[in-house]
Parts: sequence; C-alpha cells; structure tokens
Amino acid sequence: MSNTEKEQKKAEAGYSAKNITVLEGLEAVRRRPGMYIGSTGPTGLHHLIWEVVDNAIDEAMAGYCDEIQITLLPDHQVQVIDNGRGIPVDIHPTQKISALEIVMTILHAGGKFGDGGYKISGGLHGVGASVVNALSTVARAEVHREGQIWVQEYKIGKPVAKVKAIGKCKDSGTTITFRPDDTIFETLDFDWKIIVDHLRQYAYLSKGVKLILKDRRSPEEKAKDKNSIPFPDPTYKFFFEGGIASFIRYLNQHKDIQNENIFYVEKELDNVKVELSLQYTDDYTESLFAFTNNIHNPDGGTHVQGFRTALTRCLNTYARNKGYLKEKDPNLTGEDVREGLNAVISIKLREPQFEGQTKSKLGNTEAKTAVETVMNEQFAIFLEENPKDGEGIINKCLLASRARNAAKIARDAILRKGALEGFTLPGKLADCSSRDATQSELYIVEGDSAGGSAKQGRDREFQAILPLRGKVLNVERARIDKILGNNELKSLIIAIGCNIGEQFDISKLRYHRIIIMTDADVDGAHIRTLLLTFFYRHFPQLIAGGHIFIAQPPLYGVKVGKEIRYAFDEEERDKIITEVTNQKADKAEAKGKKKKEEVPVEAEGGGEGAEGESELETFTVGGVKINVQRYKGLGEMNPEQLWTTTMDPQNRIMKIVNVEDAELANEIFEILMGDEVEPRKKFIQTQAKYVKNLDI
Repeated sequence: MSNTEKEQKKAEAGYSAKNITVLEGLEAVRRRPGMYIGSTGPTGLHHLIWEVVDNAIDEAMAGYCDEIQITLLPDHQVQVIDNGRGIPVDIHPTQKISALEIVMTILHAGGKFGDGGYKISGGLHGVGASVVNALSTVARAEVHREGQIWVQEYKIGKPVAKVKAIGKCKDSGTTITFRPDDTIFETLDFDWKIIVDHLRQYAYLSKGVKLILKDRRSPEEKAKDKNSIPFPDPTYKFFFEGGIASFIRYLNQHKDIQNENIFYVEKELDNVKVELSLQYTDDYTESLFAFTNNIHNPDGGTHVQGFRTALTRCLNTYARNKGYLKEKDPNLTGEDVREGLNAVISIKLREPQFEGQTKSKLGNTEAKTAVETVMNEQFAIFLEENPKDGEGIINKCLLASRARNAAKIARDAILRKGALEGFTLPGKLADCSSRDATQSELYIVEGDSAGGSAKQGRDREFQAILPLRGKVLNVERARIDKILGNNELKSLIIAIGCNIGEQFDISKLRYHRIIIMTDADVDGAHIRTLLLTFFYRHFPQLIAGGHIFIAQPPLYGVKVGKEIRYAFDEEERDKIITEVTNQKADKAEAKGKKKKEEVPVEAEGGGEGAEGESELETFTVGGVKINVQRYKGLGEMNPEQLWTTTMDPQNRIMKIVNVEDAELANEIFEILMGDEVEPRKKFIQTQAKYVKNLDI
C-alpha cells in the first residue's frame, strides 16, 4: 500500500491528532476515579478520609505531630485537623504559585519527593490531597504556620481564590475540610464503625499519636448509619503507648495464650525502622499482619520473609540448646512454628517498592535483611529472659509438629493414595461435561432434596452439583487430619481438585466459580457459615481470587393465574403485589365496573404446605387470586423454578465473597466459631437487631 493510500485510509477512519483527548489538571482523576481510590462505592468514599489522615500521619512519623482530629460534619462533610508544621504556603520557585495550592491541585506534588520533606511516608505518594480535592464538590485548606492563618477554598478541585492570610495564630498545623462529590460517588453515607476500626489500627501503628474522632452529623445522616452512636456528639479517642504490642493484646482478647509476656521490639537498622510484636495462642492457624509505612500488605513481602526465617531459626536453636529437641529429632518447620502465631510486623523506610498498584506486597531487599537481623537478635534475648514463655511457645510448636506428621500420614492415605490408585470423584457429585475450569462452576447444595432439583434444573454443560448431608465439621478448632476424616469435607476437597494445606495447587482448580447454595432459614445460614469458615481458614487463595460465591434464591413467589414473579425480599414482594393490584384495578376501572380505589383486596387465608415448610398466602384482587409463597427450602422449588431464579446466568443474583478487612474477619470467625461462649453471646446480643428474615 502506498503512502498516499495509507494517508487516505487514516483520513477515512477519522483518527488524527484532534481525536486525542488531553486531560488537564485533576480532570483525569474525575474521569477515572477508580484508578486513584479503588472504587466509587463505600470503599472509595472512605478512602478519601484515609488519604487526608495519611498526610497527617506522615507528619507524625516525621516527629512533628502528636494529635489528629477527624470530625464528621453535617451535609456529608469531613474535617481533618493535625498539629504538625502546616503545609508550606510560600511561593514555589518554578511554579510561581503558593506551595499549598500546588499540594491541593497538582498530582504527584508534595513533600514526599526529593530531599528535606519526609524520610518516610504512606498515602498515594503525593497525590492524596489533590485527589481528595478533585473528587469533592467543595474543599477548604486552612494552615496555621509561622504565626499566620492561611486559607484557600476550592470547587471541584479548582481554587476559588488565591491563598490568603486571614489572621494571627500561636499554634501550627493543617485543617482540611471536604465534601465528596455526589455525582461521582454511589453514596455519601459514611459508616461510623469502618472509620473507628481504621483509626484504631492507625493508632496502634503510630505509637504515641492521639487520634480523636467526632460525629457531628445531622440526625438524618446518623439515622442512615446503622453503626452510629445514639448519643449527641459522640467522641472516640485512641492513644496507645504500647504501639503494636497493644495491637497484639487487642487481637488476642478472646483467645487462650501460650506466652504471657508479649514479645515486642522497636529498632532502627540501616535506615529501616523495624517494629515487631508476637504472641502465641492455642489456635491452629497463623494470624499475621504486615505493614510498611502504615500501609497494610496483605500479601506480605520481603519483611515477612525475613521475619519467618528468623523466627524458625531462633526457635530451633532455642529448642536444641534447652534439650526440647534431641539430636535425632528433625528441626521444627516453618509450618510448625506458625501454628497459633499472632504477629504484627511494622516497618518504616524511605523508598518502599511495592509489587502492583495496590501495595499488597513489599519488594525491598533491605527490609528482609533488617527485619531478619533484628528478629534474630531480640527474639533470642526474649526467649532467654522469659524461660516460662519460651517453654510455652516450644511446647505449642512441638505439638503442632506431631499433629503435622499425623496429618501428613492421614493426607497421604486419603489423597495421595487415592490419586495413585485411581481414586475417583465423589459419587454424589453430578459433574459438568466441560473441562474448561474457567467456564465451569460447582454448586454446593444442602441435602438431597435441593440436590435433586439442582441436578435436574442445571445446565449440564458447565454446572456441577455437590449435595452435602447435614452440617459439616466446624474447622475453626480442627486440624487437617480431622478435616480429611470428615466425609462431606473430603468430598468437597476432592471435587475442588486443588488439594489442601502445603500441597495446595490453585492451577488444578476444577471450577472457577464455587457457589454456596443453602436454604433461607437458620439451618441454611449455619451451614453457609460453616462452609465460609472452611474456605476462609484453609482456602484463602480461593476467596482472594474471587472464586467463592453465595447464591441468592428468591424468598417469595407471587403467582397470578399462570404467571409467577419472584421477589428476593419483603420490599420487592410488596412492590409486585402493589403493581398487580394496580393493574387489576386499572382494568376494572377501564371496563367501568368499579372505581380504582374500590377494588377489594381480601386475604382469604394462608397456611403451610404438606410438609410444614412452605408458607402460602392467598389474596383476592378484583376477583383474581394472588398466591404468595414463602420459600424456606430450595427443595420447595421445582427444577425449572430453581434454574430460572437461581442458576440461570442471565437472571440469577450472586454475592461474591471477599475479605476487605482481614483483622475484622479473623476476629468475627474467632467469636462465632471458637470455643469461648461469652464473646459469642455478646456478639449475638448486640447484632440481633440487624437480623432480617429470621426463621426458627
């Protein structure tokens, strides 16, 4: 093709320089907010608060701030005040505008770059304040600095006027007030509990910094927040001198501990500030939280590698020296020393290198060296100085080692032997014909009745059905050998295909969608909770990968003549009944029989089905019967109904299971599924008022 022909084709396509859009200033943030704050839902909304607080925490980490106040104001506004140095307001040498305006309106501008600003920082590396400003309808920055009060206001990220001095002051600090843009966010309703939990974590990680949270929202705004405090002007204050040692104490408040004294160390090595704390409990799982510059790293990283290496080495050395491990005994493994471990790792360094945009994993090699060195030295000293705690920890590890060996024998007998001898898929599994795991899905259903309907109603090409009998084992307090001895869970593990424990291999996953489908009653909710506990404790990779779902079968069927419509809650049911009522009334009025408001709606009675499970109400509207059936069990639906409402990808509603707050999830699973009765009783009493559709 000649150059002339190429030019002609480009012209015909209408694609030239004029088609390239250049987004100036903060417009890119408003066009693609998800790139900067993750989402425009509740998570992104709250992220605005975290970004402003992060800036204040940076001042605290630099040693210039010891108090931060966060206030929820009326009309969905938020105010964050710190007593740091105050954002500089002098004219920038190259930009020729106030440094405050630069920080608030230009991406990637702030004291986190170059020298002389912050040695360490979290946040969005200089984009935090400007992103919050861009995504707010109005914002205001007030700086107390060098005896003057400076102010600048903004609308949709743009300055209303230049930075100006409005008075004198004796203190220093920064106040940022903003109102999120309701044209960008799905909701402007803040959740008091989310903010409280997040600020508590900030306080643990920022030893010696006081965080104050106030709720000054309007009564209408508070009423929308189920977690708001029903008192006028509630104020929470967080201050922990113990730092992450206090965090460990908080995490273990409902657990039986193995070492009474909490190990804690804070030390700087090669420009890396290392803070470590740990305590062992009688749990069978590990609970570890890693942070870099106060940013949570759920996928760990080099600092976690260094910690685990040093922990295993220290405990093996101590066990050998004290005679707990004899010469012929094998060393404790990493898995042995992690059972029951509750640890928090918090490091602070100047140039953190994260893998991926979400900062979920740290990549700095110097972090591994620093953490490993500090842990090796200080934990060895702790064990020597606290022999009773050392004995408790080693005994826990030895018990884990013996259990691991027993579990290995059981696992070999059940899984490896089964694989070698052609052990087939469970007989109760109705598998799909597709061998493409990305297209296949497994429905875990409750009982043979629902299993029968699901098997008949499914699409055999890509949907597999596994019915489970009764309530599965509560794995919160069970080791892997006991899990593999449970027939229902063993069938589920084999059906999933990727093994369990140290032999887990996600590449062998047979279904990329694993769907829990239980009845809409108390037993169904209990079975669902047991299965979620199983996946959370032993298959966290499946949850993190977005492979676990919860089916949402309808609660009601509204039948008029031969037509049936389905409702997933009472509100939708009432809406359908109202629509049907109005339609019949309109028809009656059109025929001149009666006026619309005179059409009778008369309940003829209700009752239960043959087996006492189905609730049926019958209404008469304009001479036409409306039957409303309350489905308690999936088995009450025929195969066609189950397919139409719950299994057809075109119509169904499913909830994806994810864990946004691992600390909170871990605590709730401990409370609900652990041995302690009192914490569970208290949890049920406080949360019972939020329960809907409770069938006993």
